[in-house]
Amino acid sequence: MSLPHDPHAWLEEVDGDAALAWVRERNAVTLAELEGAPAYAPLQARLAAILNARERIAHVAKHAAYFYNFWRDEDHVRGIWRRTTLAQYRLATPSWETVLDLDALARDEGENWVWAGARFLPLPAEAESDAEAKTDHCLLSFSRGGGDATVVREFDVTARAFVEGGFALPQAKSDVGWIDRDTLLVGTDTGPGSMTSSGYPRMVREWRRGTPLEHARIVYEAAEDDLSASAYKVFTPGHEMQFVQRQLSFYASELFLRQGDTLLKIDKPDSANAFTVRDQLVIELRADWETVGRTYPQGALLAIALARFLRGERDFAVLFAPSAARSLDAVAMTRSALLLTELDNVANRIVELTELDGAWSRRVVDAPALGSLGVAPVDRHGSDEYFLSVNDFLTPTSLYLGRAGTDERELLKALPALFDASRLTVSQQHAASRDGTPVPYFLVMDKDTLLDGSNPTLLYG
Repeated sequence: MSLPHDPHAWLEEVDGDAALAWVRERNAVTLAELEGAPAYAPLQARLAAILNARERIAHVAKHAAYFYNFWRDEDHVRGIWRRTTLAQYRLATPSWETVLDLDALARDEGENWVWAGARFLPLPAEAESDAEAKTDHCLLSFSRGGGDATVVREFDVTARAFVEGGFALPQAKSDVGWIDRDTLLVGTDTGPGSMTSSGYPRMVREWRRGTPLEHARIVYEAAEDDLSASAYKVFTPGHEMQFVQRQLSFYASELFLRQGDTLLKIDKPDSANAFTVRDQLVIELRADWETVGRTYPQGALLAIALARFLRGERDFAVLFAPSAARSLDAVAMTRSALLLTELDNVANRIVELTELDGAWSRRVVDAPALGSLGVAPVDRHGSDEYFLSVNDFLTPTSLYLGRAGTDERELLKALPALFDASRLTVSQQHAASRDGTPVPYFLVMDKDTLLDGSNPTLLYG
């Protein structure tokens, strides 16, 4: 049966001239209405000042002895990739070393480059004392104008230059990661049949340095109507592994452990996420899962030794169990701990989990109770340190350096206060809905407010 004619099929060509012209026309109508409002100009100026403020926190990612940051401001419209040491980062005005000036690169190459990230080969544990330790090369990604498709090029951070004859991929929706200094796992557009109908990589290849990409060994091929295929290596010392992922849709996937020429399927629900933490397999459920006579609820986080799981055992440790008021917000991993960010009655809590011989210990981290908390490992393979971002109604966003196993932490950075919060207080209350369900809400008010029912109140949610 033939499909009916779609008069708007030309919109599927997202980069086509007709589609882009249609978008420009719609944008012009919207902008005319927005810019015509009296509040538009002052609001735009205020937001631009906030977004370009030099006082904002420069978030960093560690590699070897350096902490890297990508920074944009009015002087660096496209941005600079820079680095510093932890000692310098602790200072109010760190000394930064520019690694790549994207404005200069775009100007020199005549390209509309937009930064899309850097990927280093993780530092070997035995080389921790060496600042570069043969991991001075990384893969930089840029897009033209900010699109999904990127160009990938190998870069030498010591020489501050792209590697001549190094790894390079033309513009495509690519997925790429290191196996070792001379080998990559690559999914990209290598011609007809190499991409799915959704426009993402269908094949995963193992690409050796100095060899043509089209001759690289094919590790896996997904179906044409799948969403994508990708692969990655886990670099945890003593637990190095490679995995291949078949993305069936945005919320469904299959995971395979690569063992030589064999791909061993991880028997998890398609809707679940799975990853390894040292020798443990961790599974995050998006739906109820009944296995070996037990049902684990949607939203649970489970763990079991990978070797035991592959032997068919299913006696999981439950690392997190949801409730009507509690859910899992995020998971971060340090060298010896898992850090769970839980959302309990719309307030964050950090829980630290450690494992020894299959037994997990749980500790609640002493952190602000009524704020938004974010955790990012400093070096998930080589350190137990982590960055903790804290934000609440009365405290400007602050960045701390913490360490698994202790509640002590060091304040590294904080945004300036834009109002005097000393006279205010914040608390969490609950209102009963018609069916009796307690609905949490936050109350921010002057410390001297009389609760007599006569106070003007701004409600939002």
